[in-house]
Amino acid sequence: MLLNINPDNPEQRKIQQVVDALEKGGVIIYPTDTVYGLGCDITQPQAVEKICRLRNLDPAKAMLSFICSDISEVAGYTLPISTPVFKLMHKNLPGPFTFVLNSNNQVPKLFKNKKRTIGVRIPSHPVPLAIVKALGRPILSLSLKSDNEITEYFTDPEDFKDDFMKLVDIIVDSGAGKNVPSTIVDCTGETPELIREGAGELL
Repeated sequence: MLLNINPDNPEQRKIQQVVDALEKGGVIIYPTDTVYGLGCDITQPQAVEKICRLRNLDPAKAMLSFICSDISEVAGYTLPISTPVFKLMHKNLPGPFTFVLNSNNQVPKLFKNKKRTIGVRIPSHPVPLAIVKALGRPILSLSLKSDNEITEYFTDPEDFKDDFMKLVDIIVDSGAGKNVPSTIVDCTGETPELIREGAGELL
């Protein structure tokens, strides 16, 4: 189903509708502060596997990311965060960044790649933050990619709703998004390393 949610003031009733679907193992498409994403409840392995199939990814090899509500929630799924990395994240989040961190045992099995790392996002967009807060735990964050050679990412639900309506449970339409993905910063080593330059410029 297509669900229109106000991008500035998400309607709580509609957010709860999304959460109900996620708790039942549903898959959603939702807006972020960068591109639209595919998501599900991280504790629903069949939903995670379904999303990986949609994107032709192997969960054991892919670098999967979470959307969290704040840094304290992030810390529940990672090894202790060093002071410099915490300061870097605190300065730049919420924002269009994915921080790669060493994961701990709270991360569901499907997310445990060989490197034992996880990408974490806290986007500056009210809709995904409202979903995560209402759910009470992170959701999977995987960019919705287009087959179009010119535009790598879908930016408007009008362009992809017909293709995905039967593949996912809910498409959240909050208007046109952007077509530049997040900036990825690897914080698993001694010094943070820029992996992909995207929408965000590190402070």
